[in-house]
Amino acid sequence: MAGVVRREPAEFSMGYVNLPEPSVTTAAGGGDKGNHPAPGRTKLLRLVGVSFGLLCILQVAVNVCLRLTLCEFYKRYIQRGWVRFHSSMYYISFARNTWEQSRRFCLQRGADLVIINTKAEQLHFLCKDFTRQFNRFTWLGLHNDTKTGNWTWVDGTLLTDSFKFWGPGEPNSYEGKNENCAEIRFFELEDSWNNIPCEDQNFWICEKEVAVARGDHRGRGA
Repeated sequence: MAGVVRREPAEFSMGYVNLPEPSVTTAAGGGDKGNHPAPGRTKLLRLVGVSFGLLCILQVAVNVCLRLTLCEFYKRYIQRGWVRFHSSMYYISFARNTWEQSRRFCLQRGADLVIINTKAEQLHFLCKDFTRQFNRFTWLGLHNDTKTGNWTWVDGTLLTDSFKFWGPGEPNSYEGKNENCAEIRFFELEDSWNNIPCEDQNFWICEKEVAVARGDHRGRGA
């Protein structure tokens, strides 16, 4: 009788291996498509890029247009005797008039009697370069408000102690007169302002401010 060999079954063993969890795209059957933008997103990015480019072109066109408009604006006023300094245009008269009538002339042209805003405007332009060149005493847009007793610019702002250029002994009431309007008189001095009666006859300076940043300007007439 042949011998029968009996073998015990091998023991069953179980091992554990850590595997990466499938991505949402892979689980959905998308493979490695998650590395590429979806067609809709690509189209949106292109649209944004094109729109930004068009805006840049439009901005350049607007800037050129505004510059041309400003150049034409300056040219028109310079041809009529106005002078440019920084962001303002100035006109000095060739006739004399009272303070009120002089101001009316400026207002009719979209301007007003000159207001001194900076030391450079006072010293280097109005006194040395402008009024001295024409050798004329000229009205300023500065008057004494008889109701309050304050010296006030034509735009309503008060004259401050820290920014004024009165000549020696000014303002005063010479010979008891009501000297309620200011003029530029002492060209050779840094402090060149003087006060005289508003009814006196004097030359005048108009000032028109120009908003260079926006390309617009105040007033239309010239």
